[in-house]
This record gives sequence, structure tokens and C-alpha cells, in this order.
Amino acid sequence: MTFSTKAKALVIAGLIAVSTATPAHAVDLQGSGASFVDPLLQACKAGFAKASGHSYVYTSTGSGTGKKNADAKIGDFWFSDSAHTATTKRSTVFHAPIVAAPIAVLVNLPAKKELFLSSTTVAKIFAGEITKWNDPAIVADNNRSIPTVVYRKDKDGNAAKDASGNPIVLRSGTKSVIYTLPNQPIKVIFRSDGSGTSNNFTKWLNGTSPTIWTKPANDAFTTAFPGNINAAGNIGRIVGANQSQGVATLAAKTKYSITYAEKNWGDAYGLRAAQISNPSGNFVGPDSGATSAFLGEATQDANGIVSYDYATKVAGAYTLGIISYMLIETEYADKTRGAAVKALAEYILSPACSAVDPKLGFTVVSGTFLTKANAQIAKMNK
Repeated sequence: MTFSTKAKALVIAGLIAVSTATPAHAVDLQGSGASFVDPLLQACKAGFAKASGHSYVYTSTGSGTGKKNADAKIGDFWFSDSAHTATTKRSTVFHAPIVAAPIAVLVNLPAKKELFLSSTTVAKIFAGEITKWNDPAIVADNNRSIPTVVYRKDKDGNAAKDASGNPIVLRSGTKSVIYTLPNQPIKVIFRSDGSGTSNNFTKWLNGTSPTIWTKPANDAFTTAFPGNINAAGNIGRIVGANQSQGVATLAAKTKYSITYAEKNWGDAYGLRAAQISNPSGNFVGPDSGATSAFLGEATQDANGIVSYDYATKVAGAYTLGIISYMLIETEYADKTRGAAVKALAEYILSPACSAVDPKLGFTVVSGTFLTKANAQIAKMNK
């Protein structure tokens, strides 16, 4: 599959307000769930209203609430960054994987330098095993010769592929990095709400460093935490905040902190995204080509649920790319309302939404993966 790069940034209220002169909408939809997709959905409101005559309100409550609202039929559509596989899921609800982007490991450090972290080092930091910024493992990651890979990109910003479907390397090389890390405690900030971002992040930690992060993924970071998060050394040093904006806000206020969120939240709050190692030994940042190269190795089952290949040897893959699912109905009692939700799903996949703002940074599914996503959407409103 391929992914097209699209912009992603915080959208202020004034940009999403609907003019009082706007005529009444045919259908007013209600949605809720993952904060991951909120900037894109807010940015696409006006365009969707103009194209379809419908409107929607989306409440960013976290993936856990999105799943619960889907179970309880609260609203018309829901988003979750993790698959809804609980027994509470109604049989008429299914997954449409329609939005993608990287999760970034974001840091608040005084020096405006690139930070390099191996996946093992990241796991040890979030597991509470590494507690100081000048720990030997972090020093080793940041004082060395670093392999680099840059992909050729297609017109959409994807990693261009050769005839065999492999990403085309534009150039590769090495660079020497030197970074004197501060002798300061690391302040770890995690998502305290039920979060698909936490689910994907802890899945990545377990998938890339299973001997460190020994517990399976969970929407609750504290449940997935491999040790005792209430141990004396963790209290006050490992703390939680609600939603992506919450962790970014707290990290921006907290010197020497580290957190995880979509890269746009880091851009908005002045946090730097770390370069993360992949199985080929390269350190890669959360950019479009690297994210699409990783997601291109993923598979999708008949239910639309995506499986990631954390062991991929694609040289420039950024292995923290994720998919967000729209949870939608196969059967709507109100067929007019169901048709409006289907139109919204199609609009989110279209260039009219995905290219709405060149500063946003979303990676929206395209190519063969888009074909599969559309096949899921086609099941709606029967």
C-alpha cells in the first residue's frame, strides 16, 4: 500500500466555525473518539458541508470513549486508533482504516539539537529503567556515526516504489553526531485516558523490545506498564495527562520531559521529535516517506484490522506509524443519516479533505490500502 502525505496541525476555533449565514444542513452528524484524528476532522468541516450539504460535530474524547459510544449507539460515527475487539462491540459495527500518521517521541530539552534514541532505549525510558538524560545508553545513541537513508518521493510525498514494490532509495550515507546530554532526571508523561495512541505505542514497545516491555499493548498505559508504576522512583517522575493535547501541553511546561503523541502536537507546542532506530540499524524521524515505507509493510484482514511488521528491514522505515479506524455501521435505521455518514467517510479519504491544509502532516491512506478502505465503506448503510 502507499500513503499520501498531508498536513497536520492544531486547528483554532475560528478556522472551524460555521458562519451564521450558512443555510441549515440536511443532516447534522455527531461523532466522537480518538484525539489523533481531531485536527483533520475539524479542518474538513467546512469543505464537507459545502460538498454534501451535511454537517458534523466531532468530540475528541479518546479512543476508549469512542469504542464505548459505538457500543451504546451514542452518536453516528466513532474513531479509534486501536482495533475494537471487545465482546461489547455490536455485530453491525466494523472498522474502516482511513487515516494514518506517525506517533512521535517528543522531548523538551534545552538544546535545539536532534535527539537519537534506539527503540530499546525508548522502552527503558518509558519502563522506568533509564531515569537520567545522561544515562550511558542515551549518551551512546547520541555520540556516534549514524546511518542515514532518504527515499525518493512520488507526487503525493510517498516513498516511491520500484517495479518490485520496494521503496526507492534516493541517497544514503552516514553522519557523525555529538550531543552532551544534561545531568537531569527524565520526566515521563503518558496518556492517562483510554487511548488508541497508548495502545499503538505500547504495542510498538512490546513488538520492538519484548524483553524490556514485557506486557502486551493496552489502551491504558498503566495497565501495559511492565513494572510497578507506583514504585518510589516513579511517583512524581512518571505522570499522566488526558488526550494528545494534554500530554503535549504538560510536556511543553515541563523541562527535561518526554512523551508520545502525533507529531503535529509537538510542532504546535515546541517539542522536538526524536529520531528512532529501526531493525535495519538506521535512525529515522516521523516524516512522510519513512512513515509510508513502514505502513507499506502492514497487512489488513477482512475486518479492516491492520497488523504492523515491526521487524521490517526496509532501511528507512519509521516503525511508529499507525492507522486510525472509523467505526461505522453496516445498518442504519435512518437511511438518510446513514448515507450522510458514508459520504463523510468517503470525503475524509478524498483529496478535498486530505489536502485541506498543507501544514497538517497527516498521512492519508491511498493506493491498494485505499481500495480496501473503500471496500469497507461500501458495506455501510445496507
